[in-house]
Amino acid sequence: MATDTTKKKSWVQKTQGVCGGRACIRNTRITVWGLVNSRRLGLADEQILENFVGLTPEDLHAAWDYYREHPAEVDEDIRENEED
Repeated sequence: MATDTTKKKSWVQKTQGVCGGRACIRNTRITVWGLVNSRRLGLADEQILENFVGLTPEDLHAAWDYYREHPAEVDEDIRENEED
């Protein structure tokens, strides 16, 4: 049975040397903390999807799930970014 490998899958990954090793969506430089912070600043999911090229609704779901599972990590990433 053949599988469709052209569909985009969504996941969160950390890659050493990419965005400081912080959690990103798929193999992009779109950070979970950046998405969470955008939401905190009042952007709706639709606005976030418009602002981040290539981001899918599934990506946002993965980011929100990751944040629910790792809130302290993501909050610390946001704090560190605000200090820079």
